[in-house]
Amino acid sequence: MSWELLLALVALLAFVVQLLYFLRADGDLTLLWAEWQGRRPEQELTNKVIWVTGASSGIGEELAYQLSKLDVSLVLSARRVHELERVKRKCLENGNLKGKDILVLPLDLKDTSSHEAATKAVVKEFGKIDILVNNSGRSHCSWCLETSMDIYRELIELNYLGTISLTKCVLPHMVKRKQGKIITVTSILGHVSMPVSSAYCASKHALRILGHNGDQYRQMVTSRCVWLILISMANDLKEVWIAEQPFLLMLYLCQYMPTWSSWVINKVGKRIENFNNSVGSRTIAALSFVIIFVLVQILYTDDFRIWKTKRD
Repeated sequence: MSWELLLALVALLAFVVQLLYFLRADGDLTLLWAEWQGRRPEQELTNKVIWVTGASSGIGEELAYQLSKLDVSLVLSARRVHELERVKRKCLENGNLKGKDILVLPLDLKDTSSHEAATKAVVKEFGKIDILVNNSGRSHCSWCLETSMDIYRELIELNYLGTISLTKCVLPHMVKRKQGKIITVTSILGHVSMPVSSAYCASKHALRILGHNGDQYRQMVTSRCVWLILISMANDLKEVWIAEQPFLLMLYLCQYMPTWSSWVINKVGKRIENFNNSVGSRTIAALSFVIIFVLVQILYTDDFRIWKTKRD
């Protein structure tokens, strides 16, 4: 066997391995590298004061549980006080924190007039705010013609304007201290428009940072999503993509081939909604996008265009 053939086989094997790895990926390559070789949350987040909005359920709740196992001070905010108290109790039962380390702070993100007072309450309690996690928000699923303007206004006020308002209240404190981090959890639909989600897409596109998927689509395991968020915090990653296939590959297509990705989404977007959680369906979907991607590349090569011209 010649060296050239051996090298070609090695290169092919490496490509296949990377392809298989990508098919099972649930985050962008920079994020996954940071998870493997980067700084650890248990080291980087020690002694930090972390304010989590939307902490009464979903990603915010799981984030509270995982953070409670670290040496941090937690501020838990949402509208439902009784749910926040429940989350606090579980943090104390299963984590390493004491009662004085957790502040339950009720907050309505739409009530922007209350954000300044809430910020002052956190600073008064713990003396600082190291990390603000903007996680509050809601999703909505309906066709554009069936979605009232009240829904559009509510989602924009909550998902976008409320987040901006709270961030603007916290920023001066961080600027004065010359340190701090603001994490905004949003949706894949902030990057990629999908059917029956126009209002939600608009509100999340305004934030344009990826986080969790809307509840109208299949979600990844919350604990895994939160762990990757903690990795991004620990490694100061400016933007991360957290999603399972085929959504992750769809993001790459949208990033590098926007025109063709729009065509793909229009063709298969509705079918994605009906996919179940099995590995097989995820793999088939991802392979479908790979095949489309390869075909598009072939169609746009110079050799193909010359061949087609000769045929014509």
